[in-house]
Amino acid sequence: MTRIGFIGLGTMGRPMATNLLKRGFPLVVHDIVADRVAELATAGAEAAPRPRDLARQVDIVITMVPGPREVEAVFLGPDGIVHGARPGSLAIDMSTSDPALTRRVASALGAVGIRMLDAPVGRSPGHAAAGKLLIMVGGSAADLDDARPVFEALGDTIVHCGPIGCGETMKLVNNYLSMTTAVATAEALVLGVRAGLPLETMLQVLTTTAAANAHLTSTFPAHVFRGNFSPGFMLDLAHKDLGLALDLGAALQVPLALGAVGREVYAFARAAGKGRMDRSAVVTVFEDLLGVTVRLGGKDSTAER
Repeated sequence: MTRIGFIGLGTMGRPMATNLLKRGFPLVVHDIVADRVAELATAGAEAAPRPRDLARQVDIVITMVPGPREVEAVFLGPDGIVHGARPGSLAIDMSTSDPALTRRVASALGAVGIRMLDAPVGRSPGHAAAGKLLIMVGGSAADLDDARPVFEALGDTIVHCGPIGCGETMKLVNNYLSMTTAVATAEALVLGVRAGLPLETMLQVLTTTAAANAHLTSTFPAHVFRGNFSPGFMLDLAHKDLGLALDLGAALQVPLALGAVGREVYAFARAAGKGRMDRSAVVTVFEDLLGVTVRLGGKDSTAER
């Protein structure tokens, strides 16, 4: 059976790696946090001390790390995958990263005979645990065919977006729209509360018009309306992803005015110490400024603020 390496056992990576074990894939793991590695080792995985050591042992290596800096280090650094992976093996970066960096990494890997896909994911840690992620793939159709059994252990929707880098591009387009929509949703709800509208009344209307969005029906009910901002998707990552989307827009000379403003709102929240809260904590920027809260039934978990 295909032997897989998995690097990055965080909020999304841990349940993804666990699902690969459950499907019976032989698994080698690496993470900079030793306890995460120990947890997977207890479940049946082998541990590798460095990315290059892991890559030397596997047919497919998957990375799921926080951002471009970590992607570059884990692939091209002194202990990187490029120095250990076998010719003909397949590298799959499932992080959210910079498409230009993805293409540069793919070129460096290709020079030593290693294939690459970029395959960032959508949806939540709960979807990751259930094996129901959305996977956006960039790379060749042949490499996608080789990776499909692995992807099917991780997600229920696999979309081939185009050549290498297109998976990351699709993820940035998606997150740009999602993160700016979250800011607009927060502003609108705070406006309504400040004007005296009951939250229940606003939801009755907003969820049945063109204003409806997944934040109103999913993210905000899980976090904002309960006053609980324990992270599903951290605000720091929302800020990072908007920055990557803005960089892409600048490279392509596409003006992204709403994203520029939205990123600054996330920056205000980070400056207030809320970067490790859920991204929906962006609402607290407006709440704290105006002295209102957007809660159902008066619920408010101030410990999470």
